[in-house]
Amino acid sequence: MPLLTNAPQRTRRFFQLFKIAVTGSEKEFTTGSIDRAIFLLSIPMILEMAMESLFAVVDIYFVSHLGVNAITAVGLTESVLTLVYTGAMGLSMAATAMIARRTGEKDPDAAAHAAMQSLYPGLVISVLISLAGIFFAKDILLVMGAAKEVADYGYVYTQIILGGNIVIILLFLINGIFRGAGDAALAMRSLWIANGLNIILCPLLISGWGPIPALGLKGAAIATFIGRGTGVIYQLYHLVKGKDLIRITKKHLAPAFPLIGAILKIAAGATAQMLIASASWIFLVRIISHFGKDAVAGYTIAIRVVIFTILPAWGMANAAAALVGQNLGAQQPGRAEKSAWRAAFFNMIFLGVVAVVFMVWAPAIIGFFTTDPVVITYGVQCIRLMSAGYVFFAYGMVLTQSFNGAGDTRTPMLINMFIMWLFQMPLAYTLAILLKMGPVGVFWAMAISESTSALVAIWLFRRGTWKQVKI
Repeated sequence: MPLLTNAPQRTRRFFQLFKIAVTGSEKEFTTGSIDRAIFLLSIPMILEMAMESLFAVVDIYFVSHLGVNAITAVGLTESVLTLVYTGAMGLSMAATAMIARRTGEKDPDAAAHAAMQSLYPGLVISVLISLAGIFFAKDILLVMGAAKEVADYGYVYTQIILGGNIVIILLFLINGIFRGAGDAALAMRSLWIANGLNIILCPLLISGWGPIPALGLKGAAIATFIGRGTGVIYQLYHLVKGKDLIRITKKHLAPAFPLIGAILKIAAGATAQMLIASASWIFLVRIISHFGKDAVAGYTIAIRVVIFTILPAWGMANAAAALVGQNLGAQQPGRAEKSAWRAAFFNMIFLGVVAVVFMVWAPAIIGFFTTDPVVITYGVQCIRLMSAGYVFFAYGMVLTQSFNGAGDTRTPMLINMFIMWLFQMPLAYTLAILLKMGPVGVFWAMAISESTSALVAIWLFRRGTWKQVKI
């Protein structure tokens, strides 16, 4: 009876906290309840990534109506953009770590200075990519393997996307600044504005409407540039004129090369983490492709399902990174460590539930996307084997981001290098090819290596050397 009596009160309390989370009205996370801090930071980060996923689905949906050449041009351009995203996310992680530390030290002026310095490398990188995109768009598509008719049809799309990549880099980089300052709600709103406008403009500019002419594939690129550009303008307003924790003024504009070098050092480790992981995933796909298109299709569907369902897990991992950085800055390493372990525990509960769902309803989940029985078999095997290691994966994900939040991007980079390149890739090849287990051997290698990576991360995190990292 007490549980039933308190249920309405708990519901009201939940929605009150949810409102605080999405409005960002609370930004002090170095004192008070750690569980509350994790919730308030996680919710906007989860919603931010959900919108990014929705944008990707909607964008390719409308582009697909333009035909195979359009889909191919977008796919090949996205492959090149992966490098842009990797660089942007690496700088974003570095900015989060640096600014979280200064925010925890209660030094908003130093945080604003670090924020400005983190923008300079992003601007330089974006200019170089823009020049390549503007002048060599068609050549880039041809090098990526596009047929001549695809390159002739789609190079303008590539030209606009790569030429205007500055809005992509700044959108992710500035959101890293906001997250480091503990303003995850502002980061969420920036991405929702950018992608929301993109989703509205995409069908209008592709197909035309009223006085708006149909621009075809070029319209999709322009919609992306306008949407993300608007999000960046919103971000810059809050950086320069807003009343938030980070406010850049004239005194912060002068380049400080030692600080830029420190940011690049952190970003290099974060970028390397993602490049190592990407190379490993490509290698695994190459092995799976030996066993035919059905195996690749089953794996692709399973991975898309996995990525979609772990969005909340990434929210908690990113929340842990911000909490670790801020609490280290506040000279509270014990609270920083406890924040990481609590976030990992909540992550384990969530992914544990997901694992049970995958184990029980895997055939129905994969069957929603395809009716081919062979593809379903491969997809079911993949998500069941991967989810078997979710308990470990939950901890590994959070602790890896906690290292990054502390500014120790080198440790997760080395974990990725040794586990993925020296363990996962040889194991996958041995099981799938040499022992003739087929795609199941790759799935086993993924589950075993991810679990091993998490155990190594737990061991290294317990050693506590990350607490001594100075940034």
